[in-house]
Amino acid sequence: MTPLRHVALLVAGCPGNALAQTKPLPAAGPEIVVTGRGLADRPGDRAFGVVEIDRNRIAANASDRLEGVLADVAGLQQFRRSDSRTANPTSQGITLRGLGGNASSRALLVLDGVPQTDPFGGWVAFPAYATDRLGGIRVTRGGGSGFYGPGALAGTVELESATPDQLAPLTGSASYGSRDSVDAQASAALVRAGGFATISGAYARGDGSTPTVLASRGPVDRPAPYEQASGAIRGGVAVAPGVELQANVAALTDVRERGTPFTGNRSEGADASVRLVGRGRWTWSALAYLQTRSFASSFAAVDTARTAATQTLDQYNTPATGLGARLEIEPPLGERVHLRAGADVRDVDGRTQELYTFVAAAPTRRRVAGGENLAGGVFADGSVEAGAVTVSLGGRVDRWSIRDGFLSERPLGPGPALTDASFADRSGTETTGRGGVAWRVARPLTLRAAAYSGWRLPTLNELYRPFRAGADATAANATLSPERLRGVEGGVTVAPAPAVSIAATYFVDTLRDAIANVTAGAGPGTFPLVGFVAAGGIYRVRRNVDAVRSQGFEVDAAWCTGPIGLRASWSHVDARVRASGASAALDGLRPAQTPRDAVSGTIGGRYRGLAASLTVRHSARQFDDDQNSRSLDAATTADAYLAVPVTRALGIEARAENVFDARVEAGISGANIVERATPRTLWIGLRYRPR
Repeated sequence: MTPLRHVALLVAGCPGNALAQTKPLPAAGPEIVVTGRGLADRPGDRAFGVVEIDRNRIAANASDRLEGVLADVAGLQQFRRSDSRTANPTSQGITLRGLGGNASSRALLVLDGVPQTDPFGGWVAFPAYATDRLGGIRVTRGGGSGFYGPGALAGTVELESATPDQLAPLTGSASYGSRDSVDAQASAALVRAGGFATISGAYARGDGSTPTVLASRGPVDRPAPYEQASGAIRGGVAVAPGVELQANVAALTDVRERGTPFTGNRSEGADASVRLVGRGRWTWSALAYLQTRSFASSFAAVDTARTAATQTLDQYNTPATGLGARLEIEPPLGERVHLRAGADVRDVDGRTQELYTFVAAAPTRRRVAGGENLAGGVFADGSVEAGAVTVSLGGRVDRWSIRDGFLSERPLGPGPALTDASFADRSGTETTGRGGVAWRVARPLTLRAAAYSGWRLPTLNELYRPFRAGADATAANATLSPERLRGVEGGVTVAPAPAVSIAATYFVDTLRDAIANVTAGAGPGTFPLVGFVAAGGIYRVRRNVDAVRSQGFEVDAAWCTGPIGLRASWSHVDARVRASGASAALDGLRPAQTPRDAVSGTIGGRYRGLAASLTVRHSARQFDDDQNSRSLDAATTADAYLAVPVTRALGIEARAENVFDARVEAGISGANIVERATPRTLWIGLRYRPR
């Protein structure tokens, strides 16, 4: 095991530091191994900043939610600090290295090789990922899109489903928590030598907390309830010697409210994928997938006394579809030379359907807007191991198109169209790559350096859909250009003893043509594409600013001895906007929702089935808006987890989120109304997991 790999595992969690894994069933007859995984990790990744979170740590998490697990990696953040119980789903894009400032994801999230961001908006449907389904998480900070594909600007988050050796015939958990909350998950598995099949489901509901802080509340403010469910069926079978067929079908439903009348939202979706993996002398993988999503949301304006809310927009349906395929081939070049080449393509289309301009509580106009984005490319990624040195080099060429964009606005009654626009089709070619070197100077010391580039198409949401958040309104921009990133990094890993590791990385990234929501006016007034903005509201337009330049360092450390383990992660980022022309007012400012420092630390242990952990996280002060005029205070939270065995399979679980009820500010509206993330939440429940 190389030092870099060693560090990645330790940062994730000490072996045996949480719930134990289920041992694989013995094979009957001739050995046919069905892994449920794709191709093996690439040796060249040693040159990049990689952190892994194992299944034990995923299970022993206070929130029992994917976004809570990902928070172990400092610097990996959503656009806002809220989680998927209280946030608007459209704000849940993910990013790394301070390249935020926009709710669309700038990091690529994949599950078993399939891109997971919403086809229309680029956000992540976090309730779709029951933690019991996951076998591991692999986070690559930076790295560009040489291998992974468009969207991997700030990094890549790879989710892997639980593999047969991690599965038990039956597992389940059920917890009851604060504010009449319920959280339940269950899975069943049939594992045989020649294949496996699993079925899993999750359900969560709660009366919810009130998002508006007490000092800003009025009679109109109320708790924000949620109800969420997901399910998945997955299987793998050997279809020929050395060839494995994997299939997955999943579905989700997510209903939330934002804490005032007329602010409910609903997400629904279904995914299907098929993957063939060959593990002979030539290894290869062929993947095809389908995503369907539907999103609906209502928006309201609240008077200054917060005594009444009136509906301003009914986004009653946003259907979207994603289709894609990926082929990878790895020829046999020897033990020290590795090459993987292939091609991938993703086509997304969608539209928003909205009722707006409410008069006397009734809509008077209808808006439909949308289009189609297509990106496809070829890539090659290789590495050479020469003694203590590993050299990695890869690149890809992509062809993209933005087409069939339109915006139609019409009165609900008689009358001509208010807007009937068809936008010009566009296309282009992007060439990106990455290269790196890792040098094992001595057994405890490894040095590494890397350079990379990446790109991202603007989402259909950014191109075509204007939106409102409280009194603020933001106009879309059908002329947006793709974002392009160039970056370099250098790092060192020190492992002076098997139980100790420290990995540090310094990076400089430049995101050119960064898409930002740029302030262009203030209410009261009527503005293009959004209509009337009330007093106290801000009018913004999506624009490409010159660049966002981010530099900083990341440190991950771990100490693991016997049953006790310590893990810590620190990200320090100095990110600044470079802007001119219509966006010149932003020059030198920090991107919205980007903290300078983020820290996460966990101490945990296990003894004779008793497991416990305490996690402390800190997020520095950040700005809610592009003009850095609305400051969100720093926040420090503590989470706790305790599992007490009753039998070898059954245990009692106690979880505590935000133990000290810290005020975690998530947003500030134009009327200076402060919204907070989830307050203290306590859970007690049972978990059945054979060991």
